[in-house]
Amino acid sequence: MMTTRVNYGPHDALLVIDLQNDFCEGGALAVAGGAALVPGINAEVDAARRAGSLVVASRDWHPIDHVSFEHRGGPWPVHCVQDTRGAAFHPDLTLPEDTIRVSKATAFDRDAYSAFDDTGLAEYLKEKDIQRVIVCGLALDVCVRATALEARQAGFDTLLLEHLSAAVDPGAAEDCRAEFEAAGIEVQS
Repeated sequence: MMTTRVNYGPHDALLVIDLQNDFCEGGALAVAGGAALVPGINAEVDAARRAGSLVVASRDWHPIDHVSFEHRGGPWPVHCVQDTRGAAFHPDLTLPEDTIRVSKATAFDRDAYSAFDDTGLAEYLKEKDIQRVIVCGLALDVCVRATALEARQAGFDTLLLEHLSAAVDPGAAEDCRAEFEAAGIEVQS
């Protein structure tokens, strides 16, 4: 089994961002190396659960004809349409039954990149006395970036697991790292 480098505790929440079929190899909006993250993320999920941390998994959960799709004038191909195979979590991702599942970008006319965007997640985590969030998943330069920045803005100590995140544009990783550090986000590479 893979080892984790994070010391989890009961005031932590591990946020697994959008590890869905459409964002992994063979998907509609594949991120190179997406599927390869699964074993390491599974180890983090296991470590977090053993330490009494919350585990949260976000997912794009778009209606058909979502505003972000190219045919509607958006920047992305059709992806993660509700109740399709592409929107399902990667089949090898091990999520405990009590994983908090957060669906985002569910309205036809509004996109959402952050797991905190119109989901109530920040309030929920505060109710559960979560003080630190640990973020990993897909894609580093899109939804992982937005989630980490918004977590920090919401007042959470934030740790980004860069080695368990992959970017749509691998060249953007350096700029993301600088933005994270400027926001006070700890980056573990």
